[in-house]
Formats: sequence, structure tokens, C-alpha cells
Amino acid sequence: MRAQVLAAVGEVLVAAGYDALTVDAVAERAGVHRTTVYRRWRDVGGLLADVLDAAADDTWEPADTGSLEDDLTALNQEVYDALHPGHPGPGGSLTTALIAASFRSAEAAGALTRFWEGRYARCAPVVARAVDRGEVPPGPDARALLVAATAPLYQELLLLRAAPDPALPRRAACAARAAAAAGIFTRAPDAPSGA
Repeated sequence: MRAQVLAAVGEVLVAAGYDALTVDAVAERAGVHRTTVYRRWRDVGGLLADVLDAAADDTWEPADTGSLEDDLTALNQEVYDALHPGHPGPGGSLTTALIAASFRSAEAAGALTRFWEGRYARCAPVVARAVDRGEVPPGPDARALLVAATAPLYQELLLLRAAPDPALPRRAACAARAAAAAGIFTRAPDAPSGA
């Protein structure tokens, strides 16, 4: 039943947008009684948070291609594919719709933060492997490097709503790799991670 309800949340959100996302609409789409949905999830915020928490409970790991630039490109390609604006409906892609919904729901915002924290933590080995291969100096701030690699995709596709550019994932990865190789993301020995 949980899978049915969470799938219905995504379907309603993408097809009709946040304003149409109600417990009743989700219950109807999922084919379950509205009381069941209210009892388990309470409200739309609870539904959105559970969708994001369920997405974080997967077994995804970043690619290991043998180079930092290619690892970052593979990661960026996944982000690009998730954000690609060619999806029908007011919500666009599910990823885009969930990000937009997080600005209107405190529960969804908290779940999205947990999701990103988990994803960046899972991507830290990409940076550690690059250090081991001598591609970047020791002591990089992995999260800062990963954010710098992925941020251009969010900027271009979500904020600027730019036309799709298949070269963007590689270009952003190349820029982040060059900055990392130059020591831009290397922390001072006493600096905390994320600084």
C-alpha cells in the first residue's frame, strides 16, 4: 500500500502540480480509502516527506569510471536526466516537482535536506578516489567539490530554465575537476568539512 500511495503522490504532483496535491486526490489515485492515508501520513507534507525518504532508502552509488572528470560527468548526467525540462505537466519532472514542493512544505524541505545530505555523503568516495589517483591534492572538501560540479545543472535547468544542453554535464564536471586539481577545494588542516 505504501508503494501505491507514494507512486500516486508523484503522479498527482507531476500531472497537476502542488496545488492539486491533496490527501483525497492521492487516496483516489492510489485506490485506497482517504482515512488510511490520513492515519498514516496526516497531510500533504507527510506524504511528500515520505516520498523523499523512500527515495533516500535506495542502493544508489556513484559510478567509478577511473577518473574524477568522468565520475563527475556520470553524476552530472544523472542530475541532468532527472531535471531535464522535457516532461509534460505543470510539475515537469518528479525531481523538479519535489524541489518546488519543498519551498511550500516544511516537512518536504526537511526530507529534501536529508536526501541531499545522504547523496553527497554517498558521492564522497568519488573525491577520495581522485585523491588516491593523484588527480587532486590531499585534503579536499568533498562536499564543496561535489556541489561545485552539480550546481551549474540546477542553475541552468531549474533557475534559468535554459534550453537543454547535452554538453552541460561534461562542461560542469571539467570545470570542477580543474578547480579541484588547482587546490581550490583543499581545506586548511584545521578547517572543518564543509568550510
